[in-house]
Amino acid sequence: MSSHNSPLPGASLPVAGLEPTLPSSWYRSERVFALEKERIFCREWICIGREEELPAAGAHRVLDVLGESIILTRNREKQLRAFYNVCRHRGARLCRPEGGAVSGAPSLPGGLVSGRIMCPYHQWTYDLDGRLIAAPYLTGQAGFDKSAFSLYPVGVESWAGFVFLHLTPGTAKTLHEQIAGAPERVRRYPLIELRIGHTIEYQVAANWKVICENYNECYHCAGVHPELCAVVPAFRDRGGANLDWERGIPHREGAYTFTKSGMTQRRPFPTLNANEQVRHKGELLYPNLFVSLACDHAAVFILRPRSAERTDITCHFLFEPYELEKPGFDPSDTTEFWDVVNRQDWVICETVQQGIAARVHERGYYAPMEDFSLDIRRYVLERIGDAAATL
Repeated sequence: MSSHNSPLPGASLPVAGLEPTLPSSWYRSERVFALEKERIFCREWICIGREEELPAAGAHRVLDVLGESIILTRNREKQLRAFYNVCRHRGARLCRPEGGAVSGAPSLPGGLVSGRIMCPYHQWTYDLDGRLIAAPYLTGQAGFDKSAFSLYPVGVESWAGFVFLHLTPGTAKTLHEQIAGAPERVRRYPLIELRIGHTIEYQVAANWKVICENYNECYHCAGVHPELCAVVPAFRDRGGANLDWERGIPHREGAYTFTKSGMTQRRPFPTLNANEQVRHKGELLYPNLFVSLACDHAAVFILRPRSAERTDITCHFLFEPYELEKPGFDPSDTTEFWDVVNRQDWVICETVQQGIAARVHERGYYAPMEDFSLDIRRYVLERIGDAAATL
């Protein structure tokens, strides 16, 4: 990917041959973050987890998606369904998340009960497809049409075992259209068959765009990630320039996966080609899913922006069931290595977030080997550029 020779709307001209980033205020402003919520996170497919987290009919989760409370469930046919967590009658919350009750508060009826969603306020009840099936004392009333009071829907689609939601389903393009290209590039990795072997939760005091930009370049790797570069020297060569992500990034001689030794007792995925058995691949699926692929595992990062200056990150480590079912399965060779690399990334992202608050710093610049970081600039400008420029 090459830099643009002409500036994008809302961007200043290149300086000394370097392309400018988005304005620093866009990484810090709650008003810009509110625009991003409405125009990006409420208008795009966003990843929220893995299908295996709701394995059975009737299973459900209550999710906080950028301040919107969402019920995700499996109906009787085990199909995923999602709804805004609000009763169509008077707007009460239908389900409370685990641990969400105020200490000492009385228990309330309602929630998901016996395969139905019941409002705790007046006991309006919905099935797991969101249809109103009971409204006490109203069912026989003339002119009352239950079909007019279904729950507000949220779009649900899956790819490779990942679950995506769309908070404005009436305007949604298909998930396949949004992530076009990625499924083909990773087609030999058995992502849909993999299962969670370990999870680490992080809270990062940085804007979600800072984290995406960091993931999208390796100019920082030589200085920030000595352990990683010892396994993958290509990440430090020439500032991480000219990396061949289509073929994959080679490890050092004798190494083939992301562990301290570069090796593991786990077998490579049987479906990989010769390059993929010894090289590393990665995908950033905007706006909030990173997928890093080794021959024996996948490390996936689901970003959950909480404010302009905080992002929670769920990091799942996915393995073959063949390995998970072995007695004594132990993923620590991979998870401990990744945790070191992750924490280095989060600290440097927090340093950026702190630095751009300086009153003299209007915007940063991309070095030539950071071309892929320009993606986030284009992605954001196309969606909020017209409105954010006037704030």
